[in-house]
Amino acid sequence: MRQTDTSNLNPLRPPDFVAVGHVTKDLLADGGFLIGGTATYASVTARNLGKQAAIVTSASADLALAERLPGVQISLRPAQATTAFENIYEGGRRHQFVRAVAEPLTAADVPEAWRRAPIVLLGPLVRELGAEMLSVFPGALLGVTAQGWMRRWNSDGLVHDRRWDEAHAVLPLVDVLFFSYEDVGYDLERLKAYASLAKTAVVTHSHLGAIVYHGGRSQWFPGFQTKEVDPTGAGDVFAAAYMVAYHEMGDPFEPARFANCTASLSIEGRSISTIPSREQVEARLRENRLVDDLTPAEREMIDSVLI
Repeated sequence: MRQTDTSNLNPLRPPDFVAVGHVTKDLLADGGFLIGGTATYASVTARNLGKQAAIVTSASADLALAERLPGVQISLRPAQATTAFENIYEGGRRHQFVRAVAEPLTAADVPEAWRRAPIVLLGPLVRELGAEMLSVFPGALLGVTAQGWMRRWNSDGLVHDRRWDEAHAVLPLVDVLFFSYEDVGYDLERLKAYASLAKTAVVTHSHLGAIVYHGGRSQWFPGFQTKEVDPTGAGDVFAAAYMVAYHEMGDPFEPARFANCTASLSIEGRSISTIPSREQVEARLRENRLVDDLTPAEREMIDSVLI
């Protein structure tokens, strides 16, 4: 049975922002963990940017999710285990392992009032969301971080990219697709194929920033200079900030600058600890310190994915 924390939910209107997907335990070498997952990073980002945020997720009771995410409404499908990942970074690349998986999520896990939310981000991690979730929020600006549909893992839990054969059916139903060059195994053909199927596609490139594809055009937005401590979740923070800004601006390109700036602040600490407020984002935007020291190889890569 679904359990919903409604302690600070206004019953007269839905949340401003709903994130759907598994929260995670991001395992540490010392045996501990940090809370993670797209739903976690996205909901905290929306909350910190001044939105009433909510998540639909599945996790074990021992996670004490309401205590970890104050100010975020939670619709929780109980599970024996919380989805767990181990991330190992080497030479700028991430090696990821799946160590546990919670319960799948369905339309029944979404409270009725939340289906009228104006901004929704679907964030599958381990294929826990089915296609039915695409039709649950008919009036929303609907975004998808598709990494969970673009990955597979072997018997040891090591994550690899996979060809997303369902993209042709999914992408016409969403407003914004988010993914990274890494998510498609640095396969330029797949990157451009997915981008061409979406109304708006945003491809992130780590510290280099992001490229927005919309209406047959593409534009690169460079990242902001930062002091990286922990890059985990940066793409999820970016996606949430982009969706918030897109809903406010009504323009598919300019929100990428706001989202790059938000993500640059979020990686200056561990886990969700440095996801910024709107005031912090606006202060860095005014400084406008962009990444401007691209190597020839980085410049060539950016040029290769523009259309």
